[in-house]
Amino acid sequence: MQVLSTILLGATAVAAHGYVDTANIGGEVYTFYQPYTDPYTSPTPERISRPIQGNGPVTDVTYSDLQCGGYTDGGIVGSSPAALHAPAAAGSTVELYWTLWPDSHVGPVITYMAQCPDTGCTDYMPGTDAVWFKIAEAGREGTSNVWGDSPLMVGGNAGAAYTIPECLTPGYYLVRHEIIALHSAYEYPGAQFYPGCHQLEVTGSGSTSPSKNLVAFPGAYAAGDAGITYDSYQAQTYTIPGPALFTC
Repeated sequence: MQVLSTILLGATAVAAHGYVDTANIGGEVYTFYQPYTDPYTSPTPERISRPIQGNGPVTDVTYSDLQCGGYTDGGIVGSSPAALHAPAAAGSTVELYWTLWPDSHVGPVITYMAQCPDTGCTDYMPGTDAVWFKIAEAGREGTSNVWGDSPLMVGGNAGAAYTIPECLTPGYYLVRHEIIALHSAYEYPGAQFYPGCHQLEVTGSGSTSPSKNLVAFPGAYAAGDAGITYDSYQAQTYTIPGPALFTC
């Protein structure tokens, strides 16, 4: 088992970048899935976040891994439901703390949500259904070197925040949070995707179930989108990919 762990760690360390380590939700701190210890811990820790492939990227917009993580190139395809939900009030802000992010990987930070069945998210897989609505995004500030992921490049485990829309119908929701690391359009593999998903039980008095601008993963992005095929070394404006933001 130790040998397997070492092999997997070495394989992903080549593309070592980062993932969400912990979160503050409703004043409670949650440890997210730990890709280099959870698979080798018995019993496996119960988390609110779904398994991810490690700190390396998803490199193809057509992979099922684009939804919540996975490593098609390495044989670990897609993700799977987590065991728990975190209670969270509609209108509240969630803070996600990434591992230290490399300053060579500039790009947007984007957050989506999808409503799970009334029974919860623990058995729910969206598949290729168009169920995701975008709730937060941060791209490039004009033509500056300030990007959505810039705050994550400093010490102290800086967070990336999103606010749960206040008007959402109470229930269970899957949250998809990602960084898209951009390089030159001529570099391989070009844009790199670092998605992860966690599960919430949203409370409140809202009555809105979003029905417009819903997208699927994979499907929401195309390899030729302006926000994907983009040269981050040029002083040019940036268009964040995906649908328009959902607002109450």
